[in-house]
Amino acid sequence: MGFRRMGWHELLWVGRLLVLMQLLHGVFGWGKDGHFAVCKIAEEYLTKDALATVKELLPDSARGELASVCSWADDVRWHYHWSSPLHYVDTPDFKCNYKYCRDCHDTAGHKDRCVTGAIFNYTKQLFSAYQGYSPQLSYNLTEALMFLAHFIGDVHQPLHVGFLGDLGGNTITVSWYRRKTNLHHVWDTMIIDSAVKTLYGSDLATMIQAIQRNITDAWSNDVSSWKNCGHNQTVCPNVYASESVRMACKFAYRNATPGSTLEDEYFLSRLPIVEKRLAQGGIRLAAVLNRLFNSEVKIAQA
Repeated sequence: MGFRRMGWHELLWVGRLLVLMQLLHGVFGWGKDGHFAVCKIAEEYLTKDALATVKELLPDSARGELASVCSWADDVRWHYHWSSPLHYVDTPDFKCNYKYCRDCHDTAGHKDRCVTGAIFNYTKQLFSAYQGYSPQLSYNLTEALMFLAHFIGDVHQPLHVGFLGDLGGNTITVSWYRRKTNLHHVWDTMIIDSAVKTLYGSDLATMIQAIQRNITDAWSNDVSSWKNCGHNQTVCPNVYASESVRMACKFAYRNATPGSTLEDEYFLSRLPIVEKRLAQGGIRLAAVLNRLFNSEVKIAQA
């Protein structure tokens, strides 16, 4: 059977759909490798109780490995359309700061619909169910865990707290060496991909091991401050988002104007930032899960 030739109305619709897909914020968040790295690092810092509870909540397909489902929230975006705004938060152009009340809303103005709002929400779901405060509520705790793990990763990607005017770098067209792309995708995927291929023998596990060595060596004095949240909070995504937008201004947007070519100088100076944000995301995810699952009380079954 031959293929039917599309009419021009259909071609126009397909073209618009492709443009829309390109403009959607971080379709793959950190990218599968970045999210895998965040969760793999987190697994190493879970307490015995937290690890047991995480494994209890994970779907069978995960085979007890949180990292294997850390990209799940990206995989279901086309099915769970409502979740798309939860992967990022836009901030005013060139302000280089983030404020929850000002910034956490979707394009229709609905409050709390952004990555930091989502982190608060899914932390609250897990906390309420775990402590048994809301037995009448029937949360999907497996999905809550997978969303939380993913969104804590997302908020550490600087351009997931980028500027509204360029959709977190999505509309800034650049070349990554010889490949045309956009600035957001460079930070989601390409810096990590280039590092794995050129510096780590095409082995993501080797990159993760290098980050883990930095956690125990170069960054060891900072780790305790990464874990902590003020006022005895379980999670503090506003802190993570404020860090990210400062990193976006200082590193992501700098020397990355539309049409520019980003090569070794940009790559080698930004890679340490990317690796440190992956480390912070992993350490903080573990700290949040340890605080959530720190007692012997079993999670209330939904």
